[in-house]
Amino acid sequence: MQIPKETGPEAIKLGVIGAGSWGTALANLLAEKGYRVDLWAYEPEVKDQIQALRENSFFLPGIPLSENLFPSNDLGDVAADKDMILTVVPSHLVRETAKKMAGYVSDKSIVVSASKGIENITHLTMSQVLHETIPHIPETRLAVISGPSFAREVVKGVPTVVTVASKDPDVARFVQDVFAVPTFRVYTIDDVTGVELGGAVKNVIAIASGIVDGLGLGLNTRAALITRGLAEIRRLGMTLGADPHTFAGLAGMGDLILTCTGNLSRNYSVGKQIGEGKKLKDILKEMRMVAEGVKTAKSVFNLSRKLGVEMPISHEVYHVLYDEYSPSEAVYRLMTRTLKHELEGMTV
Repeated sequence: MQIPKETGPEAIKLGVIGAGSWGTALANLLAEKGYRVDLWAYEPEVKDQIQALRENSFFLPGIPLSENLFPSNDLGDVAADKDMILTVVPSHLVRETAKKMAGYVSDKSIVVSASKGIENITHLTMSQVLHETIPHIPETRLAVISGPSFAREVVKGVPTVVTVASKDPDVARFVQDVFAVPTFRVYTIDDVTGVELGGAVKNVIAIASGIVDGLGLGLNTRAALITRGLAEIRRLGMTLGADPHTFAGLAGMGDLILTCTGNLSRNYSVGKQIGEGKKLKDILKEMRMVAEGVKTAKSVFNLSRKLGVEMPISHEVYHVLYDEYSPSEAVYRLMTRTLKHELEGMTV
């Protein structure tokens, strides 16, 4: 199937599925570039507010939104007859949402995932879920966008750099051209698996980073955690066929550093509050937005055990979240593991 040759605002029809902070930020970036962007919001109140006030105070308060943004609660209308569809719903809702919109999506559409996570039961990545639920879209017309990018900074025009992965380089270049603006630089890559795993597992490591800071431990500890966390992500990725070089790039190291150190990270915030003594259920009750690492921790724990991949930090995060293990004892267990060569287990 041909890829559209023109990527200008007059030539391309765009739909964005999901009006949380990240979906709204990306939709607004495209709208400010001149595209007409149809944006699906699950909540009627979000749609009504964007329509009437040009603001999404539920997820991006205080940010004026483009007049080229057209919110809707009609999923079919937003998904139908589009050259490119961007899905930005929480990872645990991707399957349900994709099933509902599948009948409206043209087989000529390019579908781009900006959701980060691994499904709990199937252990599929988000592009794999999309391919399974919208089977008439070939894998070569699927793409993934990821990298170090807080929504609030993107929507404010802070210089940001991300990567787009697709098995078809022409699809990757098409998505690159659609998104690229002077404040949002886009690279391309063909390692879809590596990009998705980097974007998903870094949220688990970010919870661990928050726990470290919540416990009042030092910068030494955080630096060690990020470094060894990257080793875990790389180890899992290589087992699943990813290119190890991907994890030194934007979707690996870049996203990991941002999410483990930035106060805008919801996953870091959850971890920090746990380190300070709060219970997970109480933290989640106070959050409207989703901390993807909480659910992904369960997927990573079970997937790594199934594959026999050693991921001690991720396992300790799982036990702290779901078995209420003591965070300080988790740190002690990590620090007193059997001594070994630093690069042990770094090849598959």
